[in-house]
Amino acid sequence: MLHILAMIIIGFIAGVIAKILTPGRDPQGFIITTLIGIAGSFIAKYVGEAIHLYQPGQRVGLLGSIVGAVILLVIYHLFRGKSQSV
Repeated sequence: MLHILAMIIIGFIAGVIAKILTPGRDPQGFIITTLIGIAGSFIAKYVGEAIHLYQPGQRVGLLGSIVGAVILLVIYHLFRGKSQSV
């Protein structure tokens, strides 16, 4: 239970910091911000394992979650920018 609560708190913090670091309009709201941070953690985990930064079963941490969330928001802005110009 505490693991899930810690994941939500770190996800929220990572999402907020990623939104501050990424320019442009981002999806709003507490839940979306938290999901962006949690998804960023998963992105950092799988990319980090692929390039051998993390071992299987190793935790990513706050910095990795922030980097993953920024990557997710950059991808979001790339697709959002293309859909608005059409």
